[in-house]
Amino acid sequence: MLGLIPLGLTVSALLGLMVFPDGEVGAPLCLSRQFRVQGDYMLGGLFPMSSAESAGLGDRTQPNSTACRRFSALGLLWALAVKMAVEEINNGSDLLPGLRLGYDLFDTCTEPVVAMKPCLVFLAKAGSLNIAAYCNYTQYQPRVLAVIGPHSSELALVTGKFFSFFLMPQVSYGASTDRLSNRETFPSFFRTVPSDRVQLGAIVELLVTFGWNWVAAVGSDDEYGRQGLSIFSSLASSRSICIAHEGLVPVTRGHRTSLGQVEKLLQVVNQSNVQVVVLFASAHAAHALFSYSVHSQLEPKVWVASEAWLASDLVTTLPGIDRVGTVLGFLMRGAQLPEYPEYVATHLSQAANPAFCASLDATELGLEEHVVGPRCPQCDHITIQNVSAGLLHHQIFTAYAAVYSVAQALHNTLHCNASGCPAREAVQPWQLLERMYNMSFRVRGLELAFDANGNVAMEYDLKLWVWQGGEPKFHTVGTFNGRLQVHNSQITWHTPGNQDPVSRCSRQCTEGQVRRVKGSHSCCYDCVDCKAGTYRRNPDDLFCTECSLDQWSPDRSTRCFPRRPKFLAWGEPTTLGLLILLSLVLGLALVALGLFICHWDSPMVQASGGPLTCFGLACLNLVCLSVLLFPGWPNPTSCLVQQPLSHLPLTGCLSTLFLQAAETFVESELPLSWMGRLQGWLRGPGTWLVVLLAVLAEAGLCTWYLVAFPPKVVTDWRALPQEALVHCRVRSWFSFGLVHATNATLAFLCFLCTFLVQSRPGRYNHARGLTFATLAYFITWISFVPLFTNVHIAYQPAVQMGAILICALGILAAVYLPKCYLLLWYPALNTPEFFLKEGPWSVGETQENQESVLPDPASSSPVTPTQETPPNRESPSHNPQP
Repeated sequence: MLGLIPLGLTVSALLGLMVFPDGEVGAPLCLSRQFRVQGDYMLGGLFPMSSAESAGLGDRTQPNSTACRRFSALGLLWALAVKMAVEEINNGSDLLPGLRLGYDLFDTCTEPVVAMKPCLVFLAKAGSLNIAAYCNYTQYQPRVLAVIGPHSSELALVTGKFFSFFLMPQVSYGASTDRLSNRETFPSFFRTVPSDRVQLGAIVELLVTFGWNWVAAVGSDDEYGRQGLSIFSSLASSRSICIAHEGLVPVTRGHRTSLGQVEKLLQVVNQSNVQVVVLFASAHAAHALFSYSVHSQLEPKVWVASEAWLASDLVTTLPGIDRVGTVLGFLMRGAQLPEYPEYVATHLSQAANPAFCASLDATELGLEEHVVGPRCPQCDHITIQNVSAGLLHHQIFTAYAAVYSVAQALHNTLHCNASGCPAREAVQPWQLLERMYNMSFRVRGLELAFDANGNVAMEYDLKLWVWQGGEPKFHTVGTFNGRLQVHNSQITWHTPGNQDPVSRCSRQCTEGQVRRVKGSHSCCYDCVDCKAGTYRRNPDDLFCTECSLDQWSPDRSTRCFPRRPKFLAWGEPTTLGLLILLSLVLGLALVALGLFICHWDSPMVQASGGPLTCFGLACLNLVCLSVLLFPGWPNPTSCLVQQPLSHLPLTGCLSTLFLQAAETFVESELPLSWMGRLQGWLRGPGTWLVVLLAVLAEAGLCTWYLVAFPPKVVTDWRALPQEALVHCRVRSWFSFGLVHATNATLAFLCFLCTFLVQSRPGRYNHARGLTFATLAYFITWISFVPLFTNVHIAYQPAVQMGAILICALGILAAVYLPKCYLLLWYPALNTPEFFLKEGPWSVGETQENQESVLPDPASSSPVTPTQETPPNRESPSHNPQP
C-alpha cells in the first residue's frame, strides 16, 4: 500500500508525537495560513479540504460565494503531501539547485463553482488579480507555472478545459476518468494515477479468473460512475461477461427520490441469482447504497470495489458493513512515504504553537486572500485524531509524485545540473508543457513516465477486506501489472464452508458442448452436444466447428483427429477370407487343368473340345488370379486393369463353353443331314475364330470403357466416419455394365443351346453341366448388382472379388470337376462310346436301339457293353448316369 508507516510506528504512536507547546490543547490552529509560500516558480494546488452543504447549491440565483463547512481530512493530507514534496525539492540539490518552488494551495470544496475561483486566481497576471484579454498569450506570465489537482474527475473535466486553453500544465493526483486521456480536448492535462480503463481491465480479469460471467454493475450518478460503467460494459462484453442488471446510485444525499432508486436497484439485484456486484462509484454513493443494504438485511454478495470507495473511511466505518459479504478491489501501489505521518504530526504541532503562528502573522497576506477568503478555516480546529485514519491512504503518494513531475519538467526546461540551473529565466507554462510530454521522472526510487495521453503506468494490489475488531483490514491477495495474479488460498469468502462463490446464469457446459443462447443474454444458454465431425474449439463458442476434410471427431469432442487412409488391405479379415476362397478355386482349377493335360488324348478331353477345354481352364485360372488386383493401396494402373483383366479371361472361358453347348445342341436338336456338317465345323480350326471374335468383342468394350470413362483413384473424406476412403471410382455405371455384355451374351446363348436338351442314355450328359454353369453365372452376377449398389463403398472391391470367385467356382464345379471325378475314380468310363458317341451306337441308329450298361460304382471295374445285350434290356437302377 502507498505511504505505509514503518512497522515500529503506528497511529497510536503518532498521538504521542502530538504536543502543543506553550498553548492549550484544543486551541485554534494557524494551519490555514501555511498553504502559501513564495518561490522562484509558483505551483497552484486544488484540494478538497472541505465540502459544501447539500442545500442551496442548486437554488442559487446570484453568483455569490458558497459556504464550505464540512471538513475533509483527505484533502488536507493531500495538500500537506504537496507541501512536503516542495520542501524536499527546495532542500535538495538534485532537481532545482539554487532555486525555490513556491506553492499556492486552495480548497475546492468538491464543487466546480468553488474550484473555478482559485483557477481564475492562478491564471491572473503575476503580481495582480487581473486576467487580461490578449490575441496572443505566448508571453503571458500567470501567477503560477503549473497546477496540482484537482482530485475528482468531475472537477478535472471543468478545470482541464479551462487550463488547456492557456496550455498550462495540470497534474491531477486522483482524477481517473478515461475522457481526460483525450489529447485534443485536454492537451495540458496529466495525472499520476492510471486511467479508469486500466482499473476496469483489472476488474474484468478478476471476473474471468473466478469464472463470474453473470454480474450486476452499479455506478454513481456522476461522471466517474457513468464513464466507468460505460467502459466496463464494453470490456466485459469483449470477454463474454454478461451484465444482468445495471444501475446508477444518485449522489444527492438525503433525497427521498434518491433513496427510492437505491431501494429499487438493490431489490432487483437481490431477487436475481447474481452473486457478484461491481460497484464503480464514489464514496458517498457507496455509502448510500450500503446504508440501505445493511438496513434491509439484503443477501450477502461479492462486491468488487472501485478505488474511490474501497479504502474510504466513510464506507468502512458504516455500522453493519461487515454483513454485506466479501469486498474485493484494486488499490494502486507506489513508493512508501514512511516519514509522512511524522511530518503531519509536526506541522499540526507547529500550527498549535503561538510563537510560530505569530511569525506567520508578520508576513504579508497574499492578494488572493481578499478574493477567495480563508483557505481552509475548518483546518484550524482539528486534532491528529481527525486525520489519523487517512495517513495510510494510497493516494498520498500520487499527490507527492505530482510535484516531482513538475519539478522534473522545470529541471529539463532550465537545463539544470549538479552545479545549478544555468537558464535562470522566466518560464511560460507552455514551455514547461513541452517538456512534460512523454517525460520520465523518479520518485522515491520508483521510475514513472507520462505516456502520450498524460497517464502513468502503476501496478495495482488486489485488496480483500478482512474483519478484525469490527474494522476491515486490507489484505493483499493478488497483484495486477497488466497480468493478474491471485492468491486464492489467502481469500476468505462469506459463503458457507468458504466455498468459491458462483455467479453464472447457466451451468458451465462440459467438454464437447456449445451454448445455445436463451433470451437476450449470451450467458443464459442451454448446452448442446457437438456431433461427430464437429468439435468445440473454445469454451465460449456458440456453434460447433466443423473438422477439415482430412480430420474427424467423435461426438462431444474438443479436437479433431487426422483421418487414416482406408482401403481393402491385404491383412483385413475380409481379404483373408477371399484369399482362402481364391486358393481353393485356383487350386481346383489348376488340378483340373493338370488332369486334362495329362489325359490330353483321352476320349473325355477330346469330347470336351481338346485344346479348347484346356484353353478355357487356363482362362478360368486367369479369372481367379485377376482378383489379386483389388486388394492393396489403389493406384491408377490397378484401377485401369481391374475390369479388363477379370472380364477378358472370363470371355475366353465362356466362349469355349458356348462351343460345347452348340455342339450338344446340333447333336440333339438338328436333323441328321445337318449334324455331320456342323459337327465337323464345331470341332475344326474354325472354333478358334469364334473364341477370337468373342475376345475381340470384349476387348473392344473394355477399350471403350477405359477411353471414354476411365476409372481413377479418389479419396473420399466423408464416406467413413474416421478414415479417408481411397478407392477406384467408377465414372459411368452404364459403361461398367456394358463391359459384361459379351460375357452375358455368351452365357445366354450357352443356356439356350443346352436348356431342355435330351441327352442320349448311356452317354455323358454335357448339356446338364453347361446349363448349371450358365445358371451359376447369371445367379452370381444378377445377385451382384443389388449387393454392389447397396453395400458400403468401402466393401465394393470385396464384393466384386467374391462375385468373380463364386462365378469361377460355379463354372468349375458344373463343367470341369465332374469330368475330373470320372478321370480319377471311374477311368473305365473314359471311352469313345461314353464321350465321343462312337462304336455300336453310331449316327443314324435310333434312340430305341441305343442302350448301354453303365458301371456299378460299388464294383472296382465297370461292366462293358456286349453285342449279345438285348436292345430293350433294362439297365440296373444303381448305375450312375453322369
